Amino acid sequence: MQVPAPEAQGPVRARLLKAAFAAFRERGFAETFTLEIAARARASKRELHACFGSKQDMLVACIRERAGRLKLPLDRLELCDRVGLRRTLVAFATPLLREVSDPNVVAVFRLAIMETVRAPEVAQTLNDLAIATSRAALRDIMRRANLAGLLAGEPAEMAEHFFGLLWGSRLLGLLLDINERAGASEIAARAEKPASAFLLVYPAAPGRRS
Repeated sequence: MQVPAPEAQGPVRARLLKAAFAAFRERGFAETFTLEIAARARASKRELHACFGSKQDMLVACIRERAGRLKLPLDRLELCDRVGLRRTLVAFATPLLREVSDPNVVAVFRLAIMETVRAPEVAQTLNDLAIATSRAALRDIMRRANLAGLLAGEPAEMAEHFFGLLWGSRLLGLLLDINERAGASEIAARAEKPASAFLLVYPAAPGRRS
């Protein structure tokens, strides 16, 4: 089988990613082989290596595809007052709750936990592309709010507190499959409550009006 031209690789690449993710979920990262992925995707090994350099590259692409949906456009932050800050926190929390609760994303977390010993790079990739990115975005929100006098506190500490209010034990429940995925209305409520509670704990800087 000939390797498709670059413009024709899109469908092949999509099939390979879908097959790779299914295989990783079923067999684990370390026990999945590229030949199996190629067979599932109805592609040759030449096509696989034309689209991806390695199995690790495929895993990174699977995680990156899901992690990209968690990004908040930080240039659109409403940080003129604490009402705008509350809206920003809700806007940050809503997609995070929705996407992390997605069964495929939960599967990525389980995969990282399962492969901690045999393939620690899985957890490192997940952390670098998803976890660290979302935490850095929240720290930036806290930093900007602090500079604007809307919050009095240390940005990194406030970010960790907000994450704690947001998740509680829900993520553990999802990982253990003892919590059902929340619907849209429940997710909206879960995003609103921690934002309100957070602003009760952290007041504006002295002299700054709400």
